[in-house]
Amino acid sequence: MTDVLDELQWRGLIAQHTDIDALRAALADGPVTYYCGFDPTAASLHHGHLVQLLLLRHLQNAGHRPIALVGGATGMIGDPRMSGERVLNDASTVAEWTERLRGQVSGFLSFEGDNAAQVVNNLDWTGPLTAIEFLRDVGKYFRLSSMLAKDTVARRLESAEGISYTEFSYQILQGMDFLELYRRHGVTLQTGGNDQWGNLVAGLDLIHKVEGTSVHVLTTPLITKADGTKFGKSEGGAVWLAPDMMSPYAFFQFWLNTADDDVVRFLKIFTFRSREEIEALEAEVAERPFARVAQRTLAEDVTTLVHGADATTRVTAASAAVFGKGELADLDADTLRDATAELPRAAGDLGEEIVDLLVRTGLEAGRGAARRTIGSGGVSINGTKLDDPDRTLATEDLLAGGVTVLRKGKKNMAIVEVAGA
Repeated sequence: MTDVLDELQWRGLIAQHTDIDALRAALADGPVTYYCGFDPTAASLHHGHLVQLLLLRHLQNAGHRPIALVGGATGMIGDPRMSGERVLNDASTVAEWTERLRGQVSGFLSFEGDNAAQVVNNLDWTGPLTAIEFLRDVGKYFRLSSMLAKDTVARRLESAEGISYTEFSYQILQGMDFLELYRRHGVTLQTGGNDQWGNLVAGLDLIHKVEGTSVHVLTTPLITKADGTKFGKSEGGAVWLAPDMMSPYAFFQFWLNTADDDVVRFLKIFTFRSREEIEALEAEVAERPFARVAQRTLAEDVTTLVHGADATTRVTAASAAVFGKGELADLDADTLRDATAELPRAAGDLGEEIVDLLVRTGLEAGRGAARRTIGSGGVSINGTKLDDPDRTLATEDLLAGGVTVLRKGKKNMAIVEVAGA
């Protein structure tokens, strides 16, 4: 067993904890069985869950046994939010999302060896409970004074909307999960985001009251940018881990655009790079920030972690090709579409003059200007420079998905889409 707490502290992955010395001793004596819960309140996990998944993996790499809980029961309710009451999803939707999340979390953990991971669903023990059993066997151990003092609950009570009994009861359900996993699997450590502190402690208190045993809680900090603003919004919304909700290309670009002030800290949090490697990348940021070596390393590592090495190869090839450093013809239709999603586009037809397509896509103001730009060598089609102002769009100009990339100068690009191609 390694002293993994020092590593987690260095990476910035520890916010709050119960008795740290007792936890350190337990980890040293290990292996410790620990868990983190993921509620299916959406069809995918996002960057915030990624922090928890990496924490689970760090602990597993140190020899401890992870359990990932997917909340088929708690997902029916949803953790109280500061912003107001959640919309309750129907049972079939929650069941579908539960299976999606089960598949996602499974990709981050090892299911082999003495400390093989497990994935569980809290609906297995919550579903069979009657309301009377729940109130008598679990609810009686919770005190309203403690429940009302929880930060999110207190703030919601002060709001105009208030909080429903449904969401107010969420902390009891999560506390029961910790107790149930302690009994079933010997779980003695629960991890989660720092906003979950109150719910995590509820489980710790419940185990102490019911079993007379001390267990442990550890939270990760809310990840923010260097300027103090919230981290994790892309132009399209949340940074989802599912490729059908955020393409691997867009995911890669999100990490690639990390600011210099943030990139070293994010390398510590979101990758498994060693201290020596990260220190070398920190020197690159200081000495050659324009090269963006650290950002590219971050983007490649996180994309590989979430989407796999093949996806990273495709998106890096697409990024290079779009910026004139690779072959556009080598890209598949999906990757090419994702890589050019932000470019202006227009419909075109085979046999149509390129000068008309330059005007229609907005790269030129008129035919005369378009002909002059082509004549001066300022236009390329799929990376090949044009020299004939009378050139028309041909079948061999079509890339995967029936599109053609026009470029004016070095930076101005547009897409021509040929229907039915």
